[in-house]
Amino acid sequence: MDWIKLAESRKAELVSELQQLIQIESVLDPETSSGNAPFGEGPLKALQYMLTIGEQQGFTAKNIDNYAGHLEMGAGEELLGILCHVDVVPVGDSWTHPPFKGEVVDGKLYGRGAIDDKGPTMAAYLAMKMIKDAGIELDKRVRMIIGTDEESGFRCVDHYFTKEEMPTIGFAPDADFPLINAEKGISILDFSQKGNIEEDEQIIAFKAGVRSNMVPDTANAIIQNVTPSIEEAFKAFLQENSTEGTLTNEDGRYIITMKGKAAHAMEPEKGRNAAVLLSKFLQNIVTTKASLEFVSFMVNTFDEDHYGSNVKLDYYDEMSGHTTLNPGVVLFHQKRGGHVQVSMRYSVSYPFEEKITEATQQAAAFGFALDVASNSAPHYVPEEDEFVQTLLNVYRKYTVDNSKPLSTGGGTYARTMKKGVAFGMLFPGEPDVAHQADEFVVVDNLVRAAAIYAEAIVELAGKK
Repeated sequence: MDWIKLAESRKAELVSELQQLIQIESVLDPETSSGNAPFGEGPLKALQYMLTIGEQQGFTAKNIDNYAGHLEMGAGEELLGILCHVDVVPVGDSWTHPPFKGEVVDGKLYGRGAIDDKGPTMAAYLAMKMIKDAGIELDKRVRMIIGTDEESGFRCVDHYFTKEEMPTIGFAPDADFPLINAEKGISILDFSQKGNIEEDEQIIAFKAGVRSNMVPDTANAIIQNVTPSIEEAFKAFLQENSTEGTLTNEDGRYIITMKGKAAHAMEPEKGRNAAVLLSKFLQNIVTTKASLEFVSFMVNTFDEDHYGSNVKLDYYDEMSGHTTLNPGVVLFHQKRGGHVQVSMRYSVSYPFEEKITEATQQAAAFGFALDVASNSAPHYVPEEDEFVQTLLNVYRKYTVDNSKPLSTGGGTYARTMKKGVAFGMLFPGEPDVAHQADEFVVVDNLVRAAAIYAEAIVELAGKK
């Protein structure tokens, strides 16, 4: 079967359905969340859209309490899972294309979720449609499982698997080709300032970030009781650090904004953390105890160190590489002190308890307490496994790339399965623009991914 030719013939259909999905603002929304919409109206609408078009296509559709759902075809005892998500992270700043339109320019389709994970979802969906329309017999059931809370903790699939069976094998089209067989552990760490708050702290408020899994691209602070020379110092700082920001004086209080660059927490080095930048500036400005302790902790712990070495959390192994830290939500209140929420992506063989004990002691020396808010263990499927080899062979058939499987600091639904890997759809050499402004997917790569997914499904679930 010439899957490339088939996918190419349905490109317009693929683009149109992806645009409709991107136009749904499926960001986690506590304001509209309810028993009927666990993560808000947007994520629910995106789930309902997928289930509706799938049912119209003739797939068996099932909605699991508006948390997640699935589209199924085929027959047999074994189940091949294709785990996708239709929720997206907040938009952030600096977009030049509408984030919820799906605008196509120069072969690229722009929009929040274009590559993470609405584009790959629609490529896998087209693969299923092509197989169904071609009448290919399957000896396994093939089930696309659609989640709505991947970006905020996997509550959707956790709930789903309390009601539905675990796939025998499965892949998540939510990362890189050739495939990812090692996913780092993901832990949310809360660092809280323990004391030293004075009556009249110079930092009145400090805020950066909305999600721990994003590098903050903007940080804001309100400060008081500092000399007017702060204005010249701020201009010099911006120039020295090649960044942008604003400083205004309102009745003796200074309101400061610092710009950074957003990135996914799995690769914090690709962004520029605005909270760290603003702390670095304030470190030479503020002198009151808690204010200075807070910004000093931010600078000493995170400035030019994505690996956690200053708090003894660093670790490396050959399977998955470096442990990384991203301070994604950073807050300071004049009366309550500082709070820093960190997304830690830790190596497969990481000695978790030992390292957390070390870090707790080190944080205390900086004036902070450390608590583990959540923890998802690493996930690993050996390269020599037949399932992994089948996917690699399919991928190599459609590319000239013979590279080895990868590891990632990102967390995909693959880690929720007993035997699952992340399989595309970012091709080698492509920029990873997930969670960034002007996120896009290359339309021709969507077509190629759909062909790869179709072939993979047939190899894994087709009647022999």
